[in-house]
Amino acid sequence: MNQVAFIQMKDGTAEEYQFLQALEHDYIRALPDRLLTALEGLGDSLQGYQVSRLEHSLQSATRAEADGADIDMVVAALVHDIGDALAPENHSQMAAAILRPYVRAEVTWVIEMHGLFQMKYYAHHYGNNPDGYLAHAGHPWFESCKRFCELYDQAAFDPAYPTKPLAYFAPMLREVFGRKAFDPAVIQGAD
Repeated sequence: MNQVAFIQMKDGTAEEYQFLQALEHDYIRALPDRLLTALEGLGDSLQGYQVSRLEHSLQSATRAEADGADIDMVVAALVHDIGDALAPENHSQMAAAILRPYVRAEVTWVIEMHGLFQMKYYAHHYGNNPDGYLAHAGHPWFESCKRFCELYDQAAFDPAYPTKPLAYFAPMLREVFGRKAFDPAVIQGAD
């Protein structure tokens, strides 16, 4: 079989869905390659900064690793702005959605909220409220997100910072995105 015969999902046969499932498994296994390609594409994204979005992402991951962050947080720092091109107004949520099946819930929350927390550094220059993140002050991962933004994200615009290349982080990305999706031992943060 090269293609299913159905034109409505409800009409598919077990054989057709087994065929599609095999193709989907191969497609999912190739996710790290697509993510690496998307990261490379950040090299030509939003202009005006002293570093490209790719360099910013690499610098964020380099800073996270240098700070002793675990692999989940390092990879999250690497992909935290991957949604900039397709979801500029909610890139944080897009990046979190990509990470959610593969990392602990804390990391997903930090990435989902980093856009709001980052506003503390610049929103006042646009006449907006820089303190919106304070609405989450009681959240158990509030400090983790503040730390992410302060040490890994807002500081990662330095063209002189000794940043590791994408090839260095590729094995980490492959490890994280090679995990079984939604593994309770991973997403719940169990050791």
